[in-house]
Amino acid sequence: MMISNLQQQRQVTEQLRREAAIKRINVSQAVLDIMKFISEHEQEDCLLVGFSSQKANPFREKSSCTLL
Repeated sequence: MMISNLQQQRQVTEQLRREAAIKRINVSQAVLDIMKFISEHEQEDCLLVGFSSQKANPFREKSSCTLL
């Protein structure tokens, strides 16, 4: 069923109202928050500190099966 132009405009208006109600923060504050999060969690980052064992590494090369 086709939505009338008026109904489409109402939906757009409602979406814009929802987006306008979202709390915004300055980019500079967001960057500081991201940097703080990274600093607090860097010891848990396997790409920085490595994996505890080779089996814990999901990116390891799988052993290949060879036929003799």
